[in-house]
Amino acid sequence: MTYDLRRLRGRGFITRIPHTHSYAITNHGLRTAMFLSAVHDPYLPTGLSHLADHATSPPLRAASRAYHTALENLSRTTGLAA
Repeated sequence: MTYDLRRLRGRGFITRIPHTHSYAITNHGLRTAMFLSAVHDPYLPTGLSHLADHATSPPLRAASRAYHTALENLSRTTGLAA
């Protein structure tokens, strides 16, 4: 738990409330969580199931590669683990 809290705090997602053992989410952390939740629910499950199908169209596979590349770039620039 300490490791996870330290990583979240280091990335600016949470801040420690002084003189307590509590943490508060930052605006950056809240926006990031909202974005990831919004992207995950409607897009990822459906998109991943289509990619598992061998009859998937080449444009969908190209979009998958572009998405993967974009996530790797985001991970590299923000310092988040992929």
